[in-house]
Amino acid sequence: MGLMANIKRDLRFVSGLRRLLNRIKPITLDSTVLVSDDFEEAVDKYADNIAIEDEQRSLTYRDLDALANRYGHWAKGRGLRRGEVIALVMTNRAEYLAAWLGFAKVGIATALINTNLGGQALAHCLAISGAFNVVADEDCWRQVEEARPFVKQNLMLWVLGLKGEEETSERRGLDNAVRGGSSVRPAPSARAGLTNRDTALFIYTSGTTGLPKAARIPHSRARTYMRAFAGCTESTAQDRIYNCLPLYHSTGGLVGVGAALLNGARLVVRKKFSASHFWPDVRASGATMFVYIGELCRYLVNCPPHEDERAHKLRLAFGNGLRPDVWTEFQSRFAVPRILEFYGSTEGNVSLFNFDGKAGSIGRVPKFLKSKINIRLVRFDVDEEAPVRGSDGLCQPVSVGEIGEAIGMIGDDIRHDFTGYADKAASQKKILTDVFKRGDRWFRTGDLMRQDAEGYFYFVDRIGDTFRWKGENVSTSEVEQRLAEAPGVAEIIAYGVPVPGQDGKAGMVAIVPEGRFNAKAFADFAEQSLPVYARPAFVRLIKAVDTTGTFKYRKVDLVSDGYDPDKVDGQVYVRGGKSGYQKMTPTALAAVQSGEMRL
Repeated sequence: MGLMANIKRDLRFVSGLRRLLNRIKPITLDSTVLVSDDFEEAVDKYADNIAIEDEQRSLTYRDLDALANRYGHWAKGRGLRRGEVIALVMTNRAEYLAAWLGFAKVGIATALINTNLGGQALAHCLAISGAFNVVADEDCWRQVEEARPFVKQNLMLWVLGLKGEEETSERRGLDNAVRGGSSVRPAPSARAGLTNRDTALFIYTSGTTGLPKAARIPHSRARTYMRAFAGCTESTAQDRIYNCLPLYHSTGGLVGVGAALLNGARLVVRKKFSASHFWPDVRASGATMFVYIGELCRYLVNCPPHEDERAHKLRLAFGNGLRPDVWTEFQSRFAVPRILEFYGSTEGNVSLFNFDGKAGSIGRVPKFLKSKINIRLVRFDVDEEAPVRGSDGLCQPVSVGEIGEAIGMIGDDIRHDFTGYADKAASQKKILTDVFKRGDRWFRTGDLMRQDAEGYFYFVDRIGDTFRWKGENVSTSEVEQRLAEAPGVAEIIAYGVPVPGQDGKAGMVAIVPEGRFNAKAFADFAEQSLPVYARPAFVRLIKAVDTTGTFKYRKVDLVSDGYDPDKVDGQVYVRGGKSGYQKMTPTALAAVQSGEMRL
């Protein structure tokens, strides 16, 4: 890259970072200006603009504020006090934002519950939030009732759209109660004594490796998410931001919301993502931006061509998790002028931004800003699942191009603060001490990354997903990216499974086939695309992929199932034979377990 190109790139980065920092600069941890104050400031400025549009209706900023005020007065009328928690189990709709913003106006925290959960998993989320009141809608309240027997605390369930005959002593309709509340803003004294250190929300981890954990989101973090993207997206009051991501997660619920509502733009929300309806809906809504999760983009790329896929007004897509193998095709095929990829976790203190739009990178830290940004990469032992320490007991930074775990220095300011989970023990597990000097504290992201000589970061894999086989580290993310292009593969998930008598784990993939699975064609493609140690030893055919609400794969169940054909649904193959993979028979299984069959 030439000198002028380098200068232009650095100027783009600095310009983007400046816009972001200017918006979050007013936030301090001890300030009494809270997330609801930011919203009210936007309402006063853009009162007559359309704030939100869902499948049923549109509300102006003034109307959304009035609805939020009614929810706040309702909660206060129920006798709830500052610092208490209400659980929200509701699909994407205008009332969703009105509810938690209204509760924040009177100092009440909201636990944003994943609407895909049920039974004991839902009960777990309700229990760890400490909520005694649950607000739901007609689509979700039955899930809460089914989970009720597993919850120890008494729950009062309030439901939008509940029919009179469905009411009980522990389940009441909410429509009339909210409608009858005052639309006047609750007095600021209702949240007096609270600061940005206090909890605004609980947002749950996706639960890909077990039960979800409740990340505590103080007002400082909620404001930082929302204000940061109001700055770096450069959204205006004329923009329409399309958001079909779940509002119970931070990308859809804070990143996408802040970029719209703090700048007077229109937030277009949909209950869920639909690949077949996406482009017609984007076109019809007049959207100028949309917020994504990477897998959403992959689904769209895998869809057949649609007449509306380039007939839109989009100027920006912003989000996280857009894989390198999808990025270029997505941007060129759908004519999206600019992509803003970022990296961050709900509970973490590490953020990266790819202001340059370099395909495949999750963000950049130029050398001249390294001392100002808290992210570092440290050497990591895959077998021990822990950072490597030297003879002095301290961690070791990686070299350029070397893979390491990303960590973020913990400090007492909004950019470096780590508030953790509702479960204090879970929080402690994410803190690394004595890293580069005695007594320092760093947040463990649990993500493996590498950084190139130009400062760009690249996501490699989640810790626990990367495994060792034949003395080499295997990245499941890389295996998935390479083999997603194999003939006859609609979707693929890679993971490691233990094999008796073998060190490490053998590679295995679960495939949703596209038509009839051709073992020979798949084996040939794997041989051409991957080094021998990364080629899957086992292949399992499945009918559909089990994902979280943000389209992340749930690998834990697949790992547990293993490769025994008697324990899984669908055909299992093992590497070997003339076709490259042969069907797993009882004889083949015995040979694998005895070590007679070499993998």
